This record gives sequence, structure tokens and C-alpha cells, in this order.
Amino acid sequence: MFQIGKTIVSEEIIENDFVCNLSACKGACCIDGDAGAPLDDKETEILVDIYADVKPYLRPEGRAVIEEVGAFVKGEDGEWETPLVNGSECAYVIFDEHKIAKCGIEEAYNKGKINWKKPVSCHLYPIRVHEYTELTAVNYHKWQICDPACALGEELKVPIYKFVKDALIRKFGKAWYSELEEVAKEHLK
Repeated sequence: MFQIGKTIVSEEIIENDFVCNLSACKGACCIDGDAGAPLDDKETEILVDIYADVKPYLRPEGRAVIEEVGAFVKGEDGEWETPLVNGSECAYVIFDEHKIAKCGIEEAYNKGKINWKKPVSCHLYPIRVHEYTELTAVNYHKWQICDPACALGEELKVPIYKFVKDALIRKFGKAWYSELEEVAKEHLK
């Protein structure tokens, strides 16, 4: 672990490679698991505000869940998260013609209907961020369903921190990311 400002960062995001391989996993991270995508307080407000613009891009099952329980829910851990359809896939999931899970929020963003890409936790994956009172932990979340992404990342030689560069900048800023790059250079010597 190393510290950048008020973050404690795992070396695993420098040492491990990762590039999403949607043709192999079919977007399983959005449809497997037992909880929705983690959200911060500000994101819950955004989801409510953008729902009308995102709604046309969602599947009927997703719309039904959101209209029943709301644009976000409190998870078993007491934290905010996206709601799930049948306790499985995220309510915001859509599927393309190849049955690959995509994000309905991101689809609305890509079509210019909203100016918010998706929850930062989704954008950052496979990095997970946990906020503590004094510090923020930045860790690699290793999940078996992402083995094809690890293999592709290794083949292409793309470390996790480079794969999620835009998301890390979105979360922590350009100066933080520049410092991370310097730490990575030193660490890999």
C-alpha cells in the first residue's frame, strides 16, 4: 500500500493487468452478484434527476423495479446502491444484439441525452473505493468472472490503473493521477 494525499492505494492496481473483454464475459459484472452498484449521496440525487431521460433506454423489467423501489436503494451493508432485477442484474442494465450487458445510463449519455456517464463505481471497476473518516481506500476487486479481462490485460500489457485512467481522474483529479503515475514508475523499477 502507498499513500497519495488522503488515499491509501493498493499496489495491486499497478502490478495487475486488466482490459474488459466483453465478448468473453458478456458484462457479467453488471448481472452477477448480490448487490447493486455502490453509489455516493450525490449520485443518488443524480439518478433521480436523470431518470426521465434514461427511462426510454431501459428494459421494461428495469423500469418496473425502479418505479417500484426507486432509482436507488439502501443495501444490506447500509450503503446506497442501484436496485436489482430479480436479485440479480442491475436495474439499469440493457443488452445489445449479442446479449452483452451494457449500461442504460451510459447509453443515454452516449446519445447526448444526459451529461453524466454512469456511477463512478461502475466506471472505476475493477477498482473499488471505500471512504473512511480520515482516508479513502483504493483497492483492486478480483472476481473470477473477470479472468478473461485479466488475461486480455496481460496480453496487451495494460495495468489496471491505466485501464481506468479516466475514471480515476474523474474520482480523484488529474494531479492525483499524475502522482499515481510517478509512484507506478518508481514501484515498477
